[in-house]
Amino acid sequence: MRLFYDSHIELDSETHQLSEEESKHIVRVLRMSEGDQLAIVNGKGGYFETEISMAHPKRCTVSILKSEQSEPLKHELHIALGPTKLMDRIEWFVEKATEIGITEISFISGKNSERVKMKPERLEKKAISAMKQSKRTFLPKINELVSVSEFIKNHPNGLIAHCEEGEKSTILDSFELTNCPILIGPEGDFTPSEIELALENGYKTITLGENRLRTETAALYACVCAQIKIDSL
Repeated sequence: MRLFYDSHIELDSETHQLSEEESKHIVRVLRMSEGDQLAIVNGKGGYFETEISMAHPKRCTVSILKSEQSEPLKHELHIALGPTKLMDRIEWFVEKATEIGITEISFISGKNSERVKMKPERLEKKAISAMKQSKRTFLPKINELVSVSEFIKNHPNGLIAHCEEGEKSTILDSFELTNCPILIGPEGDFTPSEIELALENGYKTITLGENRLRTETAALYACVCAQIKIDSL
């Protein structure tokens, strides 16, 4: 059964009109018609099996045959990273992290950042596509770009990965299921003052292994390690 996304479909609905974008894709591109069945997720844990009742290219309407609501997630997997100059690298991270199970992605700008402006709309589309591909029902939250200091002050306590010398723990040892964002710096790393600010606000320093990783690779590695910790509990 083909899978689609619509954030507005609700569990108590008997019928639902899809967005114009999805309607066009279903009717014009896929050439689906009345009586064809399709599945819809709303990104909030809802899964719906439906049947097309009106195959209109601008307002395709479905009858809901069956609906399920996944249990609310008991964990948070929140990674904040400095966006790279090339957006395709960040898009790759968003796609893969969504497949793995990340719940929230933030972007932070510091002294060594390569990018100081960005729009999350395209990233949200990548996340939606990855959610459908991996058959997940929860869509990760993607936040606007903020400064490193603002993020740390708004999210005290967490983990920070950097290349400076010092005592470091692993994600498996330090990651907590809630209120524990993981900070990944830009290619030029965090500055000493940014690291100090994080430590002053309850962050713990972590290692991502012996190799020096690209920003998006480091973020994905952290995502995988955190998900392993989540799955083990």
